[in-house]
Parts: sequence; structure tokens; C-alpha cells
Amino acid sequence: MMQSFEDTNKLGKEYMDSGLTSAAALSKGFQAIAVETTEFSKKSFETATAAVEKLVAAKSLDTAIEVQSDYAKQAYEAFVAEATKLSDLYADLVKDAYKPFESVVSKTV
Repeated sequence: MMQSFEDTNKLGKEYMDSGLTSAAALSKGFQAIAVETTEFSKKSFETATAAVEKLVAAKSLDTAIEVQSDYAKQAYEAFVAEATKLSDLYADLVKDAYKPFESVVSKTV
């Protein structure tokens, strides 16, 4: 089936608009991921610094082991929580980036 020049031109414009909208969504999503990663890094550094201070102040080996164990547990739990947040952010990023193309692709198929 042959399309007219106007139809093809309109479809091309829709693809271009969808591409720009998608690029804006990608930019916004990556910015949110960067902010979240920066905040997590800052919190991790503060937690690690506090743990080192507690280790230095420990008077016995048992206390030092307890401080290290508590820090390891806290760091692991924080990492798992952050990984979950980031996976959700990446999933939202992909959904938002593809959304502008849904209507255009359905028209061409």
C-alpha cells in the first residue's frame, strides 16, 4: 500500500517528536539515577567514616569485631536497598523512554 508524501512527512514528524520526547525522558531518568547514586555514595562514606572512628576507639578485640560486624551488616542492607531503588529507576527510565513511540509504532504496524 502506497502512502502519500504528506502521510509519510507527517509520520516522519511524529517519529522526530517522539525521539525528542524520548531523549528528554532519558535525560531526566539518568539525572535521577545520578542524584540517587551521589546521595548513596555520600551516605556510604559517612557510615564508613563513623565505623572507622568506632574501630579506632575500640578498647578490645571483641568490641572491634562487633563494630566491624555491625558495619558489614548495615552496609550490605544499604547496598541491597540501593540496588533495588536503582533497578526501579532503570525500569522507569526504559518505560518513559519508550512511551512516546508506542502510538507511532502502532500506526506503522
